[in-house]
Amino acid sequence: MSLLAVDEALERILEGVQPLPAETVPLRQAADRVLASPLAALRTHPPFHASAMDGYAVRAADIAEAPASLRVIGTSAAGGSFEGEVLPQTAVRIFTGAPLPKGADTILIQENARVIDGDSIEALQAVDAGRHIRRAGLDFAEGNIVLEQGRILDPAALSLAAAAGHATLPVVRSPLIAIISTGDELVPPGVAPGPNQIVASNNFGIAALAQRDGARILDLGIVPDDREAFASAVRRAREAGADILVTLGGASVGDRDITRDVLAAEGMTLSFWKIAMRPGKPLIFGRFNGTSVLGLPGNPVSSMVCAHVFLSPLVRRLAGRIHAPDLRPAELGAALPANDSRRDYVRASVALGPRGLVATPFPLQDSSMLSVLAAANALIIRAPNAPAAEIGDRCQVLMLR
Repeated sequence: MSLLAVDEALERILEGVQPLPAETVPLRQAADRVLASPLAALRTHPPFHASAMDGYAVRAADIAEAPASLRVIGTSAAGGSFEGEVLPQTAVRIFTGAPLPKGADTILIQENARVIDGDSIEALQAVDAGRHIRRAGLDFAEGNIVLEQGRILDPAALSLAAAAGHATLPVVRSPLIAIISTGDELVPPGVAPGPNQIVASNNFGIAALAQRDGARILDLGIVPDDREAFASAVRRAREAGADILVTLGGASVGDRDITRDVLAAEGMTLSFWKIAMRPGKPLIFGRFNGTSVLGLPGNPVSSMVCAHVFLSPLVRRLAGRIHAPDLRPAELGAALPANDSRRDYVRASVALGPRGLVATPFPLQDSSMLSVLAAANALIIRAPNAPAAEIGDRCQVLMLR
C-alpha cells in the first residue's frame, strides 16, 4: 500500500474544519484570544476637546502679538474642568488630558509662558488656533468599528477595546486538546525510571505547542499498554468534550501498538494511517463525532515534527487563527544525500549569511534525539526523491523559532 503524501494528509485533517463557536469573556481573560465578530466603539474618544500639553488654555487672538499679558482665572485638570469661560486677555491653567474650557481655542505650552505673579502670565510666543488640542473623537467615535473580526487580541487591541467601553469581548472558543501518553516504559518526570523505562516527555512539548496556538490542555497522563486502560482514557477525553484527541505512541505495527485498534473499537472513523514523511511515518488520523483524533508517533522528535506540520494547523483553524507556516528560502550550509520516497524534515540551524539565510543540517538526525531538536531553529524540507544537494544549493525551511 502506498503511503499518503504529506499535503494530502493535511488536506484531510483540515477538511470541513471551521472556527469554534463564540463565547463572551471578561476583558482580562481575552488576552491572545481571537475576536469572533467586529467590535464597535460604545463611546467617543476623546469624549471632549482636550489639551495635549501642560500649559495655558487661551484665545489665539490674544497672543497673536507676543509678548502679551494674560490674567489667569482658573485651572482645568484631568478628571475635572473649568466651568467658566475664557474671555479676552484671560487664560486658564491646563494640564495634559484636561477638558478645553469654553472660549479657548489653543494651548500656550508652559515653556512659552512666564509667570508674572500669582494671577498673571506673559505669553512669550504667538500660537495658532487649534495647536496642542485633541479634538473630541480624534481617536474614534461611538459606533466606529475599532477592531475587525479575526483580530488576535494583543495588548494594543485589548487597550483599544477597553477605551472603546467594552468590559467583555466575544471571542472564538479555545479548542480543548486531550493528550494521552501510552507505554509501559514511561514514567513521569521526577519519578526514577526502572531498568527498562524512560521519562515521558512528548506530552509537555505537544501541550506547549498547542497552547501557543490557542488551545486549552487536558493531559490524561500515562496509560499502560492495556486495551481497557487506553479505552477508558479515550472515553474520558470524549466525555470532557475534547475538540482534538492526541495520542502519543502505540501507532506503529508492533504487537503492543494498540492505539489504532482501540480507537476503531471506540467508534473512530479512520481517515488514514501512515504517511510519506520522515520523521513521523506512523501517523493516525480519524474522527469521532465532534472530535478529531491525531495519533502521533512515540519517538519524541517524530511526535514534535508531526505536531508542527499537522496539529498546529488544526488547532489554529479551530481557534479562528490564520495558519501561515513560516516557510522561507535558504541555501544549504552542508551537503545532503539523495532523499528516498518520503518528504524529509531535516533538523537544522538557520543563520543569516552574506546572501541571505543559510540552513546547516545537524549531522545526527535520529528521531529519539531531543537535544538536536532543541538546538534546531528550523526544519529543511526535502521533497520525495530529491537528488543529492551540495553546499550553497537552494532549499526551503520551516522556521520553528
